[in-house]
Amino acid sequence: MEEPHTMTVPPTPPVPLAELLAREDLALRRIAGPADVSGVVIHGAHASEMPDPYPYLLGGELLLTAGAQLPEAPGAAYFDDYVSRIVAAGGAALGFGLAPVHDTVPPGLVAACEARGLPLLEVPPRTTFAAVARAVWQLMADARHTELRRVTQAQQGLAAAAARPDPVPSVLRQLARAVAGWAVLYDPEGEPVAEAGRTPEAAGARTGLRELARLLTARSTTTATDTAEGTELTAYALGAARGHVLGVAAPHRAPGDHTLASVAAVLLSLLTGEHQGGAASARSSALVRLLLGAAPEAVAPLLGGGEEGWLVVRARPRTPPADALAASALGTALGSPLVDLAGDVVRVLVPADRAPAPQPGWTLGVSAPARPADWPTADAQAARALARALATRTPLLRHHTPRLAELVPPAEADAHARALLAPLTPALAETLRAWLSLHGGWDRTAVALGVHRNTVRQRVARCAALLDTDLDDPDVRMELWFALRGFRGA
Repeated sequence: MEEPHTMTVPPTPPVPLAELLAREDLALRRIAGPADVSGVVIHGAHASEMPDPYPYLLGGELLLTAGAQLPEAPGAAYFDDYVSRIVAAGGAALGFGLAPVHDTVPPGLVAACEARGLPLLEVPPRTTFAAVARAVWQLMADARHTELRRVTQAQQGLAAAAARPDPVPSVLRQLARAVAGWAVLYDPEGEPVAEAGRTPEAAGARTGLRELARLLTARSTTTATDTAEGTELTAYALGAARGHVLGVAAPHRAPGDHTLASVAAVLLSLLTGEHQGGAASARSSALVRLLLGAAPEAVAPLLGGGEEGWLVVRARPRTPPADALAASALGTALGSPLVDLAGDVVRVLVPADRAPAPQPGWTLGVSAPARPADWPTADAQAARALARALATRTPLLRHHTPRLAELVPPAEADAHARALLAPLTPALAETLRAWLSLHGGWDRTAVALGVHRNTVRQRVARCAALLDTDLDDPDVRMELWFALRGFRGA
């Protein structure tokens, strides 16, 4: 038995086939397949004259063909095999173009599509395949714009709900309304503590969602999905509120629903974070003890983890500014609730056994593992690593022991070099650079520059006079060498 083709479709809202048929400028006509195409959607248009289109389809396409690949007298078996391959590949519909090869759609193809339940569209001679493909992409762009507007409005509604006097029920109500379904907040034991929206009529859907919630509390997974009795089920672990889970059940899953549920999960994580029990109490106790004068190493055990030391992570969003919501979400992604937001920089204290990974939308600098007494040093290391990451446009950089030249910011080093070497001409500066690099060797410098050794002596002496310094002093030589390494002009 042939295995079904795995569908891989782009993350763009699909286009209902009915909308494409309604375009009067295309004049497409359904001539076979189900009479009701309201449930048929397409994810793109693809033209192919290959006898077997199966390997070239991802799934969900409107396949367009002019029949150039058909043999001279194809029988019913040929058409049945051709259509079955399209169906096996997950093709959504078939469009057959009239002219220049065929004046009518072959009856065998009509019969095969009717038998296989594949919508067959007749494409008139005046309608090019390019026009059909363009119409599909236009409809997809319109759907994408509509979906983005829906998601944006729903996100604003979620933010407003979180600011109400009863924020948790309000966020659940807003989310349930946005996804046209049911939203539930489960406690660590998998029992619902708050819910909103239309409760699924099917008991299997309600039970399935609770089982997903329990699955997340028992494992380190952050999301889980399932389908039960025609209902789409999704569960999200709340990062700050350890053990709490957001469950969503809806009759269908729109492209933007995952984004909305993720935003709601972050909001609920923040809203329920104050009631997470022992872990939060321990962190509050650590803060109070620090404020009352305890040493960091004395309170660190209350924070949990850190047996192998701690990492300081400094992060900056690629599209500033950062806000508390984004900072909390970053801490959740890095596996730590110890987050500090100061301006556009977020600092997260992470146990060293949780190696941070690059995060979408952020630039990160990570310190070396440090004990609590060395946290300030680790913070400085993370700041330098973040500065290098921003300068090199690298998503994440870890601390390394810097060379002496890296301890001075490049702009300051350049300004100092220009001020120090201002009296020298380019020729004198280049001679001094070569002479220092060759440890003051007159003959080797002369060979390297292609001049007489007396010229080298005269130029070096001129440099000493202009700089008013003793070039025999090793400290002077070292300072001039660092300055000359980046100096490229007078």
